[in-house]
Amino acid sequence: MNEVKDFAGLGVSEPLCEALARQDINRPTAIQAEILPKALKGQSLLGEAPTGTGKTLAYLLPALMQLEAESKDVQAVILAPTYELAMQITNTARELSQQAGLGLRVQGLIGGANIDRQIDKLKEKPQLIIGSAGRLLELARRRKLQLNKAKILVLDEFDRMLDDQNLQNTAEVVRLMPPREEMQILLFSATASRKALERASFLGDPEHIAVEDEAVAGGLREDYYRITPFREKIEVLRKLTRRLNITRGLVFINKKFDVEKTLSHLRYEGLSVESLVSAGGKQERQHAVSAFSKGKVRLLLATDVAARGLDIPGIDYVVNLDVPENAQAYLHRAGRTARAGAHGAVITLADIKEAYKLEQLEKQLKIELKPLEPGGKAMPRGAQPKGRAAGHRAPARGKKQGKAADKKPSNKN
Repeated sequence: MNEVKDFAGLGVSEPLCEALARQDINRPTAIQAEILPKALKGQSLLGEAPTGTGKTLAYLLPALMQLEAESKDVQAVILAPTYELAMQITNTARELSQQAGLGLRVQGLIGGANIDRQIDKLKEKPQLIIGSAGRLLELARRRKLQLNKAKILVLDEFDRMLDDQNLQNTAEVVRLMPPREEMQILLFSATASRKALERASFLGDPEHIAVEDEAVAGGLREDYYRITPFREKIEVLRKLTRRLNITRGLVFINKKFDVEKTLSHLRYEGLSVESLVSAGGKQERQHAVSAFSKGKVRLLLATDVAARGLDIPGIDYVVNLDVPENAQAYLHRAGRTARAGAHGAVITLADIKEAYKLEQLEKQLKIELKPLEPGGKAMPRGAQPKGRAAGHRAPARGKKQGKAADKKPSNKN
């Protein structure tokens, strides 16, 4: 692995280094140190690193340095699977370009937004396009967007961009662009499954660069579990929120139906909480993210799909109300906290029947899940908790179980 240097030592231009310094970004992360020197040479790369490790800058910096402000052609295309992620990338790219004085035009093209306004913006001839594959295809069919002069293609969360739902649209966008041999292709994700890698084969053979979870290795994130009967999980979440003084907690739930039920219960109990899973659509999602980001609500409820690519600073806790379906899902969830050098913790609530999944996560991810119990003493995961049977509360254990939530995980702040 390359020795981590400053950005200038990795080849980043002085104006961009100064723009980063204004944002107090001075030291490259491991994935940036590995990717930037090769990306700046025009190599096609596949970057795999946990969420929160700076993958966006790993592809944005070399892309911005290669764009020509005088050109009236689209030179780079970045595809992202969600509205929130695409807008985050767009805002970051615009801010860097403006602060560095690059004079580049950046345009977000997101499905669901007003297409007529987007068509008007395309008249400004942006060099960098960021958006959803479906909207790019719609604009191309209307002959309002041409991609045949592009020289850079980025797929952020590429495993999602190549899943069953998005593969066809992604492939159609690629067909609108020059042959892959004439482009630099940059693929990034927190996880790269065998299936995703196989599907990416039509994009050539980019060099695969993977880095470990820096938050765990550096002691920035701690991972906890608590054995909790299924029927008591929402109540335990309520107690944890207050007793751990969670200020910005992202709560993951496996099923949409359970999100609504949890939302209603917590609001009834007086907690400030919002949900990313709403029948109200994009506007309500935007409102929920904004309120959470500004600290107006303490908890934000989400499913794995709803929170994919979400980047909100200051999340102190991630709570898995449901055990993640697999190790990749755990990584995506855990990566929402302890981002960019901050500290955080992950708490997984597991019913006794789910306890075996905790051991699987430890083995597959090579992490330690610490018990969230009074005095830090673990309850054997494979054993039925004393005083409990089939998930029913035993009066003699009710008080002690309530105290179990009093133990505050040390996040070494």
